[in-house]
Amino acid sequence: MTNFRERQTYYGAIDPVSGTVHVIPTDAANGNWTMIFVEYLRQEYPERRLFLLWDGASYHRGVEMQEYLEGVNWQLRRDAWRVTCTLFAPNAPEQNPIEDVWLKAKQYVRKRWRMCQQFKDVMHLFEEAFDVLSFQFEKLHMYLPFL
Repeated sequence: MTNFRERQTYYGAIDPVSGTVHVIPTDAANGNWTMIFVEYLRQEYPERRLFLLWDGASYHRGVEMQEYLEGVNWQLRRDAWRVTCTLFAPNAPEQNPIEDVWLKAKQYVRKRWRMCQQFKDVMHLFEEAFDVLSFQFEKLHMYLPFL
């Protein structure tokens, strides 16, 4: 590839009921894009309350996200919040089902690396993986009683 400094950030979520994987490309991983992604999920599920499990990345627990959650859940009882966020244990990717999704999509790209002349080819294959692969969510089953 011509430029090894190119990169793409993705946000992802799994619907535990349907098994649908939601993935969107973003410009960066930060508080602003985190709020945009949560709003995207709220639009996908307008009548449902969201329960998000995620890692302890600073942009997941930062001031922007805290203020966003306060606004979304303003004056609601905790058991009626529109969006609830819970962090996985620190440094525990083995608890995070989306990590398996990322791994499987990366493996899809690795098996087809010869097709990649430019970084846009890598991005295309990575995004294609979500359309053609099926995913098993073994880790997700440990959270279903809480959902």
